[in-house]
Amino acid sequence: MKTATLYGASLRRTLIEARRYWFDTAAGVVSIYGFFVIIFLGAKLFGGNTPGFGDTLSGVVVSYALWALVIFSLGAVTFELIQEAQLGTLEQLGMSAFGLPRVLVARALTGLVVQVTIVAGLLTVMMATTGRWLNIDLVSIVPLLAVTLLGIIGFGFVLGGLAIVFKRVQQPLQIFQVVVIALVIAPVGTWTWVKFMPLAWGAHLIKQVMVDENRIFDMVGTDLLFLLAHSFVYFTGGLAVFKYFEHTARDRALLGHY
Repeated sequence: MKTATLYGASLRRTLIEARRYWFDTAAGVVSIYGFFVIIFLGAKLFGGNTPGFGDTLSGVVVSYALWALVIFSLGAVTFELIQEAQLGTLEQLGMSAFGLPRVLVARALTGLVVQVTIVAGLLTVMMATTGRWLNIDLVSIVPLLAVTLLGIIGFGFVLGGLAIVFKRVQQPLQIFQVVVIALVIAPVGTWTWVKFMPLAWGAHLIKQVMVDENRIFDMVGTDLLFLLAHSFVYFTGGLAVFKYFEHTARDRALLGHY
């Protein structure tokens, strides 16, 4: 019951903030779409006459949508901590009955409800812009996406742990945003080691569904088990790292000020 209350309150908070600061939300969506249009026009200009351009473009649409969703997911933890620290409420959050990690997990997961809705809308607009309509098999996409993002949230906790100790981590976050692009488009089939990196294997399987029109039931069982184990390790490992940084911040009395 208490857990349901926590998640319900987190979801209401996310929806209220999205509605109250609608202009900032809309500006973020427009900027993401505008950047995609620039990429699309560039790809069309330099690759429009090549035979494989259509398949490449489908991959670009999927990759960009995943990138946008991952950026939202990473910021869900890091920016949340920075904001709470700036408002001076981070220490109070850490003193709640649920504990800081559980509160942040609830906010990250409920925030994904809004973020997935926004990116789904963006994906529809991007498909209409490019004329490339992807295979939207929700039965296959939803579980693959959920497991993939779980691992990304775990990595977000690592950045969040850095934020409560070092306070300003905008530059490392921006660097990782660039790295995410490489992970999304990385040729997992060519470079086997890439599958062990965050996001890469999940993105590979999601592209198989949306671009190659495969179904999750037709995928190799070991591939799906690897994704589960991969995301579980990143999520639990990220939480462990965050708890270490939280303990360090408490010892140094860093939770109470920014």
